[in-house]
Amino acid sequence: MSYLEEVFNYLKRTSPAQTEFYQAAEEVLYSLQPLLDKYPKYRKHKIIERIVEPERQIMFRVNWVDDNGEIQVNKGYRIEFNSALGPYKGGLRFHPSVNAGVIKFLGFEQIFKNALTGLQIGGGKGGSDFNPKGRSDNEVMRFCQAFMSELFRHIGANTDVPAGDIGVGAREIGYMFGMYKKLANKYEGVLTGKSLKWGGSLARTEATGYGCVYFAKYMLAARGETLEGKKCIVSGSGNVAIYTIEKLYHLGALPITCSDSRGMIIDEQGIDLLLLKDLKEKQRASLSEYVKHKPMAKYIPVEEYPEGRNAVWSVPCFAAFPSATQNELNLEDAKALLENGCKCVSEGANMPSTAQAVDLFIETKIAYGPGKAANAGGVSTSQLEMAQNASMLSWTFEEVDAKLDQIMKNIFESASSTAAEFGQPTNLVLGANIAGFKKVADAMIEQGLV
Repeated sequence: MSYLEEVFNYLKRTSPAQTEFYQAAEEVLYSLQPLLDKYPKYRKHKIIERIVEPERQIMFRVNWVDDNGEIQVNKGYRIEFNSALGPYKGGLRFHPSVNAGVIKFLGFEQIFKNALTGLQIGGGKGGSDFNPKGRSDNEVMRFCQAFMSELFRHIGANTDVPAGDIGVGAREIGYMFGMYKKLANKYEGVLTGKSLKWGGSLARTEATGYGCVYFAKYMLAARGETLEGKKCIVSGSGNVAIYTIEKLYHLGALPITCSDSRGMIIDEQGIDLLLLKDLKEKQRASLSEYVKHKPMAKYIPVEEYPEGRNAVWSVPCFAAFPSATQNELNLEDAKALLENGCKCVSEGANMPSTAQAVDLFIETKIAYGPGKAANAGGVSTSQLEMAQNASMLSWTFEEVDAKLDQIMKNIFESASSTAAEFGQPTNLVLGANIAGFKKVADAMIEQGLV
């Protein structure tokens, strides 16, 4: 039995039924074999065994009262995974699918994503199985306040700085920040993604989507290609998808799809960005409403998707941007993308492609940007928000956007040069994993056995 297999057997025995976590750990750790062969110090210091175990796992009950006066009970989580490079940093996800395995997969990915940014932030993640969809503002407020009434004692501007994720936007961040401020009696940058009125950063809302497109830009530039004039497909219709579409337009591309949990839109004339923002950011409506305003577009409900498939990935394109959720793009989807001429996949979501799909992208040597590299723009700009809070300054949109563009360029160059160093120049999965791991592992060794 190999060294890495021993680690995985240990993981599966001590963290049972955490499928997503196993998937994330295997994707990272098996790609580290060339590094472990070259540098025995990482095995000597038991870095693998240490890095797969969170420094702290916090699980708690969240009691709150709905609009009917009924008591509701949810589970809350915060996984503080690794602080070798800085305070724990990573989002909070409110979604019915949230469980310990999902939060651990997200937190584990976050360690290496944050390391790749070159900024001083560690890795963590949190959330709850609470579903904000269909809830009134007052119900969301009461839940957020109840959630923060426990979480507040574990976080701080120099300890752990959560942000938003699926189900946690400006509204939820506002309610949680207000409760933290009351309970901790501190006005500090303990959450990122805040309103511009009280400590937020310009370009933070746009950052993950913009950064994902910047990463694609640099992947393609290295191959002598651009996005200009190219058809692109995007999944999702949340924050990441919306601002991926916006930045694609900025670079002269034509984004023609978006999706939500009920179905997808194909608009060959290009997604109407203002309409999409109105439907999703203001009305919180289904995408089925889109075709009422744009009758030339096509709406496909999930019931009509091919069995076991996501219909978004059947649309011919030059580049694809998975921006919805984990494992939304499987092997059959990947085959359909390649058969339809796709040359570039840049992941806006966390682990949106299954392991088999990733293997195919690597094998065919398309321009493939894994999530931990391609979607690092969000957490990068969160750290820029932290820097502005600490200095009590606000930077212009152009300043933040320029810094974001440079960070995404640096991440691409780091992943690309590391991949080349280990003999696989087109394999950015290998490059990103080794580059991120090496930075964290070296810091852990230098800081001693803690």
